[in-house]
Amino acid sequence: MKFPNMKIALAGTVVGIVAALTGPANAQEITLKLHHLLPPVAMAHKTMLVPWSEKIMKESGGRIKIEIYPAMQLGGKPPQLIDQVRDGIVDIVWTLPGYTPGRFTKTEVFELPFMHKDTVSTNKALAEFLEKNGDEYSDYHVIAMFVHAGQVLHSRNAIRTADDLANQKIRTPTRTGGWMIEAMGATPIGAPVPKIPEMLSKGVVDTVLIPYEVTVPLKVHELVDFHTVLAGDIERVNTSTFIIAMNKGRYESLPDDLKKVFDDNSGMNIAEWLAEIWQAAEAPGEKLAAASGEIITMPTAEVAKLRAKIEQPVIDRWVAEMKGKGVDGQALVDEARALIAKHSK
Repeated sequence: MKFPNMKIALAGTVVGIVAALTGPANAQEITLKLHHLLPPVAMAHKTMLVPWSEKIMKESGGRIKIEIYPAMQLGGKPPQLIDQVRDGIVDIVWTLPGYTPGRFTKTEVFELPFMHKDTVSTNKALAEFLEKNGDEYSDYHVIAMFVHAGQVLHSRNAIRTADDLANQKIRTPTRTGGWMIEAMGATPIGAPVPKIPEMLSKGVVDTVLIPYEVTVPLKVHELVDFHTVLAGDIERVNTSTFIIAMNKGRYESLPDDLKKVFDDNSGMNIAEWLAEIWQAAEAPGEKLAAASGEIITMPTAEVAKLRAKIEQPVIDRWVAEMKGKGVDGQALVDEARALIAKHSK
């Protein structure tokens, strides 16, 4: 699936997407509001949400118009996005399920340490996993769930060994990430992405877990000196899941041909495209990191020590919590691993 690069038109503080649409003006044009947390300079806005919206509008023959509101322009804070779309305050959101801890627990399995290998296999695994295990999202119409390229340890201190993580204050977006940080012997501090520059500059955190991609709009390379990845087949310690969700009633109110436009640009149909753009977006951030600081590859022996510290203890904790909810967490771990392996072939 090809998503061409598109230009966006800025009008005041609201980003309205204007497409060259074929066909006559339609009196029944449907306008949808898409709300998200990052500024319009962010890759997620420019390279993902804009082209996807343009494609929807074009394929609808001019009957759908999508207006994108970045940087929480419609009000609220990032953790409120998922409720905004459920309640119909907005029509579509892009956010992280992990911003509402303990609410969407089944898909957390893909965020467990050393589960993620690459964006393509994990995205396809997630799309298939949701077909069977998507009940937690029954109040939403899920357009896509996907992951970024994986977390890099961006730090004010050099992290070369597993022990170097001890006593660090580390920002994480998710509760399972917090468990992983505790298992490292460090202190987890949860916060949405936009808070990162302030937290680093004020010393609230020493280290942040984010991919290279998001370091560019946040200028993280100007705030830290070290960037640590892992030696071996799994370069990143874990990843975060994202969701593009639509108000369920709004989707169901669409005529069948417009539902099909969304369906054709949802789920497995865009899993590989999403993976490719998020993976490609790593290069600019990695280049800036290398130019302004040091990229460290934690040696294989130290990765083995880190893995022994965090992998099974965090998985066991997650499985035990899921058991308390009446869910077979180990079965979900096994299923996620099998799906990733399937789509890695």
